[in-house]
Amino acid sequence: MFSLSRADYDAVLLDLDGVVTETAKIHAKCWKRLFDEYLGDNSFDIERDYLMYVDGRPRYEGVKSFLESREIFLSYGTPEDSPDTETVCGLGNKKNQLFHEYLKNHEVEAYPDAIVFLRALKLAKFKTAVVSSSKNCEQVVRAAKLEDRFDTRVDGKDSECMGLHGKPDPDIFLEAASRLNVQPHRSVVVEDAIAGVEAGKRGKFGFVIGMNRHDTSQILLEHGAHIVINSFNQIEVKS
Repeated sequence: MFSLSRADYDAVLLDLDGVVTETAKIHAKCWKRLFDEYLGDNSFDIERDYLMYVDGRPRYEGVKSFLESREIFLSYGTPEDSPDTETVCGLGNKKNQLFHEYLKNHEVEAYPDAIVFLRALKLAKFKTAVVSSSKNCEQVVRAAKLEDRFDTRVDGKDSECMGLHGKPDPDIFLEAASRLNVQPHRSVVVEDAIAGVEAGKRGKFGFVIGMNRHDTSQILLEHGAHIVINSFNQIEVKS
């Protein structure tokens, strides 16, 4: 059991997909469908490619990263590209279309242990932020009925408007800390993605917790997590 105390930290900054909500597996399936349709069946391996190239990254960067791993270099295009356009942005928009189609027909679930953890943080007077590369963050938070669980939100829309670099750069976590008026060294980052724990490390945050919902404990430790947990039930929150 790991203890998280207000004597040591002022805020907890949490990724959304795969940490708070069960949407990471939805994203992974959408990525697989996108790339399998574009490159051929079984071109995208969820266990390896999702975690290594797209998880936690801004959508277009995820497209670019995966394609370049296969030595495919498309024109970047623009965010206005049609989902049928063969550009990085076009493919990214196609993936977003697939994700929205899923959301129309399915409920968004929050992990029960995350709900309990967020409640404990509030009771202990921690400040909280949801920090996500996704431009769908607000929609997912609302669908999961988590609006009142966070003091602020920094997401992919903010990154685009403010010119923030995506994970593994620490910009969006640093912006969240600034909005909460807390120092990075007094803040905890919780991430399930390789790019996310790298961002926490680069931003010199006080503590980086890796969430092992994908059986990725060792790789999260190697990329910057101080500890890795399988559930928020392994954390004792102290005021």
